Amino acid sequence: MTLIQNTKPDLYAKIISVLFHPLMMPVYGLAIMLSPYTPLGYLPANVKRLLFLVMFVNNVILPVSMLPFLLQMNFISSWTLREREERAIPMVITTILYATTAYIVYKFPVPHFLKSYLFATFLLSLILTIINFRWKISLHSVGSGALLSIILLLSFNMYFPLFIFLVIAPPLAGMIMSSRLQLRYHNPPQIWGGFFTGLSGIAIFMILLQHLY
Repeated sequence: MTLIQNTKPDLYAKIISVLFHPLMMPVYGLAIMLSPYTPLGYLPANVKRLLFLVMFVNNVILPVSMLPFLLQMNFISSWTLREREERAIPMVITTILYATTAYIVYKFPVPHFLKSYLFATFLLSLILTIINFRWKISLHSVGSGALLSIILLLSFNMYFPLFIFLVIAPPLAGMIMSSRLQLRYHNPPQIWGGFFTGLSGIAIFMILLQHLY
């Protein structure tokens, strides 16, 4: 009975970690931006589908599909990439793919806010790749902070209140960060460092990029 009770929190933490994997967080951010609750929701359905397709293929399918090859070549020892050194190659690949996505979408006739978001995601990924050479930061926490940052930018920078998302995002971020601690993949400094890096990084890059367009 005690063993079952002890494994339940780990099971819940693993489910949360999979559902809110760092690769999925930019997709969730795009979904919020293109939802009917924002000014960007007016975009045609075919444009939305194309944006989701490009992001999902480039930033989810391709990075995940490369893991078996990296595993076979002994560049990584497991799918979880628990060791900091093993994250280097996957993070470089992911950063290149984010840059590719940003470049492709730059040519789309879509609002600058969307283009800024994708370029900011690429820049944040680049910063995280550099940080990883010296320190193991929590990428799950970065994703949760970045998602909250997008919601705040939509709410205050674009003057469009997203009350339901503002209510859900902070406790969701807490759940994600707690799951990483529960699984003992990170310590508190790595968790909080990741959260504030994602929160501030997306906000700073997007504000700067919007002024450049």
